[in-house]
Amino acid sequence: MNEIKIIEHIWIEMSDGVRLSAKIWLPVNANNEPVPAILEFIPYRKRDAYALRDHANHAWMAAHGYACIRPDMRGHGDSEGIMLDEYSPREQQDSVEVIEWLAKQKWCSGNVGMMGLSWGGIASMQAAIKNPPALKAIIPVGASLDRYYDDGGYLMGGYPGQGLGWGGVMFGYCIRPPDPEIVGSSWRDMWFERLEKTPMFAEKWLSHQLRDETWVQGSVCENFDNIKVPVLGVSGWNDCWPNTMIRLLENINAPCQVVSGAWAHVYPNLGGPGPMIGFLQLALEWWDHWLKGIDNEVMNKPAFIAFLQDSHSPDPNPSERPGRWVGETGSPTKNVLTKRLNLAPGALLETKCEAESFVNIFSPLRIGLKTGEYMPISGPAELPQDQSADDALSVCFDYEQLTEPLDLLGTTLLYLRASSDCSCGLIAARLCDVAPDGTSTLISYGILNLKQRNGREALAEVTPGESMDVVIRLNDVGWSLKPQHKVRLALSSQLWPMAWPLAERATIKLDIAHCYLDLPVRKANADGEIKTPFGPPLAADPPVHEIVLPPEASRQIHNDIEKGEIVYEIKVDGGKTKFEATSLTYGSKNSQKYTIIEGDPLSACIEYQSSFSFLREDWDIKTQSKLVATCDASSFILKGHIAGFENDKQVFVRNWDVKIPRRVF
Repeated sequence: MNEIKIIEHIWIEMSDGVRLSAKIWLPVNANNEPVPAILEFIPYRKRDAYALRDHANHAWMAAHGYACIRPDMRGHGDSEGIMLDEYSPREQQDSVEVIEWLAKQKWCSGNVGMMGLSWGGIASMQAAIKNPPALKAIIPVGASLDRYYDDGGYLMGGYPGQGLGWGGVMFGYCIRPPDPEIVGSSWRDMWFERLEKTPMFAEKWLSHQLRDETWVQGSVCENFDNIKVPVLGVSGWNDCWPNTMIRLLENINAPCQVVSGAWAHVYPNLGGPGPMIGFLQLALEWWDHWLKGIDNEVMNKPAFIAFLQDSHSPDPNPSERPGRWVGETGSPTKNVLTKRLNLAPGALLETKCEAESFVNIFSPLRIGLKTGEYMPISGPAELPQDQSADDALSVCFDYEQLTEPLDLLGTTLLYLRASSDCSCGLIAARLCDVAPDGTSTLISYGILNLKQRNGREALAEVTPGESMDVVIRLNDVGWSLKPQHKVRLALSSQLWPMAWPLAERATIKLDIAHCYLDLPVRKANADGEIKTPFGPPLAADPPVHEIVLPPEASRQIHNDIEKGEIVYEIKVDGGKTKFEATSLTYGSKNSQKYTIIEGDPLSACIEYQSSFSFLREDWDIKTQSKLVATCDASSFILKGHIAGFENDKQVFVRNWDVKIPRRVF
């Protein structure tokens, strides 16, 4: 273990003159014995909002012989400039320039690795595509590959209410002030520039409803061949982006290993669902091999290490999940075969249904409230609840009760021959594990807007009554069903608030004789089980801080039977934390509210609010943001609001009120 020192702030000047503020953890002797550098590049504020998480990982890694650096992206934290969109070309150029700067520092050996969760994981892959010479390896965690298909704007063909809310979150993040202790007297000018110039991100995203150049730009899947450096991918089946790991294995030509656990959108040493793992030890082995040239046989591990979650009762909290680890040489693997199950009235059969049979899907708008958060982050009740209530409102097809375990590992595809009685239509498919007592646990799901059945780049007209052959890809999964359990396919024409309701309530008609489900079944006799593939979860001790106000959260569903109104409300008080090193008390709150009136798809409404506070003896700042999204038959309507307060006095306010035509959704 190395003794470390922390540099709270250093300026890194970009080629356009904008300076980024960075924090560095490094071994104390690095000036005399240079070490490789590890970069995490995100916009989430290094001195307050993410100070504890950053320190947990980077201080540990620095103590094990690496210089770790955390710049704030431009327009965030203490960095100069303005963020006008996520993953912009300028942002990607900034990451390359930071890597080049790192390689020139006297405490750096010249070798740089890049890692990060979510935005940071995406940034690491975007940097790898640019191929800066000093970048030698990356570790993307919980990251997406396609900005349209599965990022914060869209979700597998349905515009998500929760994804739309990300636009409300983003402009709230961007208007937070820099710290005068870092930037000096210019802090107020920088803050007001952010307040005045930050866009309402949801307006731009919703204006591009097809996968056009806005979404292609920055999508890693467009440039797989450009990634030449070794990639260690890490993600969880309960994350919003569980598909990335298999896609990396199938598309990256450079050395590639991936790990899929049970986790949500978290570092797997810091959050659940469990089992949590020794992520930092895993990363250290990767860095030692690729950045220090140590022959530690890291590449002798299986290319794909996956956790198969055993059947368990539905639990929306990030508890420990039962299961086992298995190793595969890659993807596709000879251990996983496609098991085809044909749809029949109420059933999934191994034999094809020869009799002509049709079924109509016409779902209540309230279906989906038990599906869980789009992006769960190990908070209370964020994960899916018992699906049986939604199953009862869906069209379900059950496979026979199992007599032996059934392991699933990979991608599930659903093939349907369908028609709509309208010029639109949406199909949501949920794959569930049904226990003998009737409880239904969500395994995976997928959504398809019928207008996008031929791809996301162009609209395909839906002619009422005309049959269409469509394919729905469900999220990748690692699961093991117990004997006496059943596989259930539940189909609905709504999934609120995961998918925004279409303007018309379509009835979807299925020609069952031409519908089937392809499951990725892992052979019962396959070897490769790994008893303990990882060490225990470790992290550095936190910096000195005081919890002034503990965090708390609540989730409630209000059902007004008379009005037919259903309100799903989530409130999270992040509490307040005082950091000794900066004498700063940081606080945060946010809320989500989803409202819909049964029978009226045009009643859909989401409301996102957030507030942040920054308090020091001589400094008292608060920010507020709000986004309300509604619709009529032809438009989405966005109302945005931001405000800044100094010493409890409002010093800035800005409002948006825009209409955006509905083209797809």
